[in-house]
Amino acid sequence: MSTLITSAQNPRVKHACSLRERRERDREKVTVLEGYRELSRALALGIRFRECFFAPELFLGENEPALIEEIEKSGAETFQTTGTILRKLAYRERPEGLIAVVEMEKKGLESMPVVPNGLYLVAETIEKPGNLGSILRSADAVNATGVIICNRQTDLFNPNVIRASTGAIFSVPVAECTSEEAVSWLKAHSIRSLAATPHTDLIYTENDMTGPTAIVVGAEQYGLSEYWLKHADVQVVIPMLGKMDSLNVATAATLLLYEAARQRNWK
Repeated sequence: MSTLITSAQNPRVKHACSLRERRERDREKVTVLEGYRELSRALALGIRFRECFFAPELFLGENEPALIEEIEKSGAETFQTTGTILRKLAYRERPEGLIAVVEMEKKGLESMPVVPNGLYLVAETIEKPGNLGSILRSADAVNATGVIICNRQTDLFNPNVIRASTGAIFSVPVAECTSEEAVSWLKAHSIRSLAATPHTDLIYTENDMTGPTAIVVGAEQYGLSEYWLKHADVQVVIPMLGKMDSLNVATAATLLLYEAARQRNWK
């Protein structure tokens, strides 16, 4: 049975609001999910829910009650509240009436799977949550083995990252580490690294990505660091035919991932 909350001063509401701060999310090893799609995918993939707030007046469809029932069955507490309180908790301008607190633990390279001919995406110093979420979404789309985040500049479990990933953050193995640790790990497992940079002549479609491969992309403004340009096994370029000299990092990552998938006959 759900508990009814009608006051914004309720301790549960105050606690959920405190999770807007990255420090609090890191301390409790949780994040905040918002919206039917994100909650349903997280539940289906076995993410542990602690609590769920819902406001029926904001529901967009008819499937929300069944989802809330499944969340309750998983052992989480559920709280029915008002649209005003739900909006107070929400990140979106137009909330869908569902917000949950779920357990999420950051992982290192020891958790990253190693498989024959694995395909990895390495993202260095990505600053914008939307770009990081989009990269995760593309990695899921090509069934990448995993995503390695180096020298992070944004919180992996920022609700805006999760929103942009449309739930892919739950389906793709993700590890966080330094660039030095990533290079050592890739070399230890004989995974060839491809650095995306405008400062080379090798077009990305002319490079073999059928073996164990790690595609490496860098920060939105400055691209990859000198460390990666020095230590990557090969540098590849995405041709720019117009007046601009670079692509959005998530777009570049998507092009490179799909080229790898094409070369592997989309398997």
